[in-house]
Amino acid sequence: MVDNEVKSILFAGVGGQGILRASDIICEAIMEAGLDVKKSEVHGMAQRGGCVTSHVRYGKKVYSPLAEPGSIQTLISFEKMEALRYLKFLRKDAAIIVNTEEIYPPAVNMGDAPYPEDAIAFLKEHYTKVIYFNAAELAQRAGNIKTANVVLLGAVSNLMNIDQSIWQSVIKKSFPEKLVKMNLAAFQMGIDA
Repeated sequence: MVDNEVKSILFAGVGGQGILRASDIICEAIMEAGLDVKKSEVHGMAQRGGCVTSHVRYGKKVYSPLAEPGSIQTLISFEKMEALRYLKFLRKDAAIIVNTEEIYPPAVNMGDAPYPEDAIAFLKEHYTKVIYFNAAELAQRAGNIKTANVVLLGAVSNLMNIDQSIWQSVIKKSFPEKLVKMNLAAFQMGIDA
């Protein structure tokens, strides 16, 4: 990173998708790359279904873990509808990575509200860089659906100036040895997606 601009990434999804683990891994990779990093997380319900977000800000020197509305360069949405929930935080030129998996909130499951059908089309209409794929499907191919968070990390790594060897090293340190190979495969799938 040659400039002094502080970069901001927002992870958004629902409980149980590995958002906090993914934000821990990205913070570790950023630190290994020699940059300052700050993180803030908001836990909704601890179980599957509640909103969970994590702000990650990094650069030469970072003073605050929270990004101002309208300042985030990258949104990583672990669930399709969650991408729509946090648009006010994004810059006009933001990159958006979306897991197209659908996890219906209680209001949709109870029939009180519809699930938005055109989320990707809306995002593509308003933002120039929208990357979308089914991370859960790719994770399944890597060996376990629980690696979807690492698939998404692979995708965002393409947008960051951090050497792939650092990412691999951090992933190896972040998981028990028996899960390393599967998570490295998931990470590569995200890079390729």
